[in-house]
Amino acid sequence: MSVEIESILSERVMSMTESATLQMAAMARKMKEQGIDVITLSLGEPDFDTPQHIKDAAFKAMNEGHTKYTAVAGNLDLREAICAKLKRENGLEYKPNQIVVSNGAKQDIASLCMAMINPGDEVIILAPYWVSYSDIVTMCGGKSVLLSASVDEDFKVSADKVAAAITPKTKLVMFSSPCNPSGSVFTETELKALAEVIAPHKGIYIMSDEIYEHINYTGNHVSIASFPEVKDKTIVINGFSKAFAMTGWRLGYMAAPVFIAEAVTKIQGQVTSGANSIAQKAGVAALNSDLKPTFDMVEAFKRRRNLIISLLETIPGFKCNHPTGAFYLFPDISYYFGKSDGKTTIRNSDDFALFILNTAHVATVGGSAFGDDHCFRISYAASEAQITEACRRIKEAVARLQ
Repeated sequence: MSVEIESILSERVMSMTESATLQMAAMARKMKEQGIDVITLSLGEPDFDTPQHIKDAAFKAMNEGHTKYTAVAGNLDLREAICAKLKRENGLEYKPNQIVVSNGAKQDIASLCMAMINPGDEVIILAPYWVSYSDIVTMCGGKSVLLSASVDEDFKVSADKVAAAITPKTKLVMFSSPCNPSGSVFTETELKALAEVIAPHKGIYIMSDEIYEHINYTGNHVSIASFPEVKDKTIVINGFSKAFAMTGWRLGYMAAPVFIAEAVTKIQGQVTSGANSIAQKAGVAALNSDLKPTFDMVEAFKRRRNLIISLLETIPGFKCNHPTGAFYLFPDISYYFGKSDGKTTIRNSDDFALFILNTAHVATVGGSAFGDDHCFRISYAASEAQITEACRRIKEAVARLQ
């Protein structure tokens, strides 16, 4: 980029990085346009279609004229349905004025940070983490304090580590469970330990990203908001993209203390206003109907998880945990650092992901974007045939590295 352009653009945008997942998807798309057979395992998107009853609700909404502007925080019927869901499934009591519906959960996360973070505030992020957390914090003038856990720790940062990282500047603790990219799920005991560490600090809040709540193979999702000592300082982030295969509908929500919900609504009112009116009606149908399509999808993901682990564990140098949620695997591939096929030398996870793309024609994402440069992320939101072929190609490609 030229000096002239850099002088025109804001420091804010110049300090941001491009989303690694979207960047890799764009590279794979370009290769496909050139006629190359690329298997894309880089995006966090279910490969299932939105259930028919949810689509039917959208058609019905259009036919009934629900095509106008909505309340900025979301239509009351959807916010009431979200409150009922949180009570029914999570044992959490919220009122509609504590719910903010957004154009995807990512918008809620960005609005939350804009509402809470001042320049110099510290945000503790449990790594590995979803790619956008740190850049959103940076965009808002905050400082990301990254706490890491390795594959040997099932990628779960301990409460003791969090306690040691807290300073007078700490404003927020951010994490996801089930986790993107590791698939790890915090247990009730682990979450309680985190809650007990954070609870005594009056000015510290928690952002709990639970977008993969239903894609959980343990059968027991626990929200950190269920612990009374931190209920009033927790912001629960959730949405419809993963559980209901509604990525393109752009519909997410947060449940938060009233003053935070009001602040986020104020920001949303100046940025996008309310979420799509038709998607909101579909969201009501999703929350109020049978979850069988979701459970069927989760069973398919569980079979694929078992398949991909069995295949990747046959590749020398791959070190995998056994994720209990989401639809990702995050293998440690640092064994290959310093190795070369005579043309490419692998120095880090980004080099490894590019090598796999160019050599095996499989799109994945380097782990540096997720806060762990020893690993790379594979999405198994693909058919079993694609997973099997992708793993065959990867195994063949890395055999060239000496």
